[in-house]
Amino acid sequence: MVAALIPLTQLLIASHNAGKVREFRQLLAPLNIAVQSQAELGIPAAAEPFFTFSENALAKARHASHLSGLPTLADDSGICVSALHNRPGVHSARYAATENEPANDERNNTKLLTELKNQTNRAAHYVCALVLVRSADDPTPLMVECRWDGEIIDQPRGFNGFGYDPYFYLPSLGKTVAELLPAEKNRLSHRGQALKQLLANLA
Repeated sequence: MVAALIPLTQLLIASHNAGKVREFRQLLAPLNIAVQSQAELGIPAAAEPFFTFSENALAKARHASHLSGLPTLADDSGICVSALHNRPGVHSARYAATENEPANDERNNTKLLTELKNQTNRAAHYVCALVLVRSADDPTPLMVECRWDGEIIDQPRGFNGFGYDPYFYLPSLGKTVAELLPAEKNRLSHRGQALKQLLANLA
């Protein structure tokens, strides 16, 4: 079993995103690891200055581990839209942010649909880069990156999930991600697949 390979008894999730933390808790629940979130410990968000998901995830993991002293799991994830040259990409969470107003899911989705208004190519994919460090200066962090393919639709469907999920349609299932039950999303998603691969590589 995977759990037998994991010497970790506690793990910090380097995120202030309640939706992500909830999904990680569900995915890690069978492993009997005490999970805390960065927000619960009052640790501020790390800077994310890089152009790739994996670099940002590593920066977040080292930052949170340094301030907490705990083994830390961090992800950097987002949506890449083909017609927009893979934007929003690493800027997905703050896509609609302005100097005077922070981004939120509604504003991000409105901006995305506006930019796709005259586009017929709606292909898109989610990306999740996961990094686990056992300490802030871990010389061999575990790193995995996975993607989940779909397309963008104009009208939201479903009430589960968060972010771009109501607009991210999965043709093979005939559903948006927001129409999936949490267990089904965790099994199929970019985040679920990345965590599965990362745990399989733990020794």
